[in-house]
Amino acid sequence: MIEQFLAWYNGLTSSLIGSLALFAVGVLLLIKGGDWFVDSAVGIAKRFHVPEIIIGATVVSIGTTLPEVMVSVTAAVNDNGAIAYGNAIGSIICNTALIAALTIAIRPAPVNRKAVVTPVLFFFVSAAIYMIAAYVFGRFDRWLGFVMLAVFAAYMASTIYRGFRTPAEEKTEEESEEGGKSGSLLKDLIVLVLSAALIAVGADMLEGSSVSLATMAGIPTEVIGVTVVALCTSLPELVTAITALVKGHGALSLGNIIGANIFNLVLVSGAAVSISPFVIPEGSKLFGYNTSQLIEIPLMVTVMALMTLPVLKKGRLYRWQGITLLGIYAAFVTLQVLIAVGIF
Repeated sequence: MIEQFLAWYNGLTSSLIGSLALFAVGVLLLIKGGDWFVDSAVGIAKRFHVPEIIIGATVVSIGTTLPEVMVSVTAAVNDNGAIAYGNAIGSIICNTALIAALTIAIRPAPVNRKAVVTPVLFFFVSAAIYMIAAYVFGRFDRWLGFVMLAVFAAYMASTIYRGFRTPAEEKTEEESEEGGKSGSLLKDLIVLVLSAALIAVGADMLEGSSVSLATMAGIPTEVIGVTVVALCTSLPELVTAITALVKGHGALSLGNIIGANIFNLVLVSGAAVSISPFVIPEGSKLFGYNTSQLIEIPLMVTVMALMTLPVLKKGRLYRWQGITLLGIYAAFVTLQVLIAVGIF
């Protein structure tokens, strides 16, 4: 029975319509699975009186990053290092230059500088580790994956420590009502397990169909990973940012984006590399140079600096940042398309 299903599944991914269908279903499962995972995890955390600041910085951030984790881990298990590599870098660029940029361009707002200093520091330390691996070693070895996971553990410990030192805010009447309406613990646990399973299945569908579509179109898998897959796995962050914007809390999405970017570097990449080390992919080149080393990694650092440095200096976001970041993202995607069709 299992062998028949696998044969049917492999046959489906080998056709264009089948691959597109699996891609769409995979994206849907990732979005809904991530949404349900966050809701159930927050419900469980609140039931045990975990401070909300810790819930947001840990459970919610990990929940919205789960699609990236599962796609990259699945790709690593299937020896598709290019997808795992491109997904991490592309998700950071997408999170910063598209998702955060939209909220900044529409509704810039003041930001608490002290609250973002530590996350920003952790991001650039993580980026430095990533760049050493890419430019000095030219490969990601298993020991480096363990280093990345150690940085992730240190960031989580730091966030929890700061969370418990932060005085708890009084609940509003609306929040109290929400707490009283929460479902049963058993229901939250069941939804947590089922949503994690949906994310795993969706990640496998997205990874498999992406590779098939890239092969059919003659596009390097790295290009697919850094654009299409990265955008799809960043949809939970996009939904979170839009929700915050609609509720008039656009600045809140900045912390979520920075946290998600850290997780992409040290959790997503760390998990993938620990499972299956890989050499820097050589599938996409510009003027004879590897595009990831020439464009994508420098761009990843540049857009984060453009978003965070004015916050650290002035304590607020500016509309010009959002507009500039959106322009950069449009140029980045355009360049990837031109490379894919062979113009460069």
